[in-house]
Amino acid sequence: MTGKDLIDAGAKPGRWFPEAIATANKLIAEGLDREKVIPAVITEYQPAPQLPLRDVVPMFQMNIRAENPHEAANVSAVFDTMEELMRTPVVTAGAVMPDACPAGPRGTIPVGGVVASRAIHPGMHSADICCSMALTVVKGASPAELLDAVHRVTHFGPGGRKVGVGNVTELDINNPFLRDARTLSPTHFGTQGDGNHFAYVGTLRSTGETTLVTHHGSRGPGAALYKAGMRVAERYRQQLSPDTLKQNAWIPANTRDGELYWEALQAIRQWTKDSHFAIHDMALLESGGRAGARFWNEHNFVFRKSDGLFYHAKGATPAFDGWAADATDLTIIPLNMAEPILIVRGRNADNGLGFSPHGAGRNFSRTQHRRLMEGRTEAEIFAEETKGIDARFFMGIPDISELPSAYKNAAAVRAQIDEFGLADVVDEVIPYGCIMAGDWEKNAPWRKK
Repeated sequence: MTGKDLIDAGAKPGRWFPEAIATANKLIAEGLDREKVIPAVITEYQPAPQLPLRDVVPMFQMNIRAENPHEAANVSAVFDTMEELMRTPVVTAGAVMPDACPAGPRGTIPVGGVVASRAIHPGMHSADICCSMALTVVKGASPAELLDAVHRVTHFGPGGRKVGVGNVTELDINNPFLRDARTLSPTHFGTQGDGNHFAYVGTLRSTGETTLVTHHGSRGPGAALYKAGMRVAERYRQQLSPDTLKQNAWIPANTRDGELYWEALQAIRQWTKDSHFAIHDMALLESGGRAGARFWNEHNFVFRKSDGLFYHAKGATPAFDGWAADATDLTIIPLNMAEPILIVRGRNADNGLGFSPHGAGRNFSRTQHRRLMEGRTEAEIFAEETKGIDARFFMGIPDISELPSAYKNAAAVRAQIDEFGLADVVDEVIPYGCIMAGDWEKNAPWRKK
């Protein structure tokens, strides 16, 4: 068989021809019917037609209202980036939460964005896969005892521990997407990371019980999975839709790659959940407390609904029934270290594609916020914004870009959750204290001679 036979059968010439011809001739030599082999190799090897960007943008819902000029600029930027993103050929719907803020070049899914698609987009869950919240009600330990215990048992900042913590959740050795993630798993398990990740201790408004809430993602293993996923998605982008932005590349769900990546996401999800509760259990053991009610939810993840679509939540919390096999009817929305953490019940609102916010979001980048704070010392800013709570930075240097003023107005975000019908607040965790990594880069190893 030759290339002319493929062309006569309707195939479009391309770089796939030599491999297809070699396979076809091998099958024919083994005695297979030539007339059946030709269409079979065309189906197997011919790339799918390239998909152009959409000219008509699918509708997306903006569940956000600007309350001042800074927020107006933020909302405008979010709208622009969503409008460009929605031109991606396989995307079908989108929504924006009240805590939304841009997270990259135009066309990148914003924090607080939800996108429904026929495929899986690694760039839309980002490198911090399964960034999530976990809550445990603690009996027999005061907030002060529990906060001290958490500080002793966990680890914030870059990297991981020298020795793994407890029974580390295993990652599938046979899944190629998890190969690099497995290497990082033992030392990153049970650690908190940096940036906006935290351990927060407070009391339930309803009962006064001590409560621990942690916020972190899949750490190094998740970042490794993200990189592996983006490499594969880029190969498909070049074949299927070169016009699609690189950050919106996708892995077709009905391929073996799609199946393996979906399985890897579920493995990282379980790893992250177990990592949260490993910290909780160590803190309970250290403080002498006992676990009461506990639950968990993610907000940087991909969810598959009964309609067969993949819902990418970048900083958005699931608010629809049965969003996971281990889901409760409650989820967690933090605001900032000095504000109560909201315990909510989702409303499965159509205008939010079944999601609610994940927090208070930002109106400014970290650099912009630091400029706004110029003229006052970090000690003055820290004292003013953490008055009344026990705020700690694990690395010893405050990070003013994580203080309350760096985030959107908590009351306004809460009001818009209600205004847009995204969730119902059923309880709150009143703050006692909070631990974050702090400005670890100021004394980072590469800055020292």
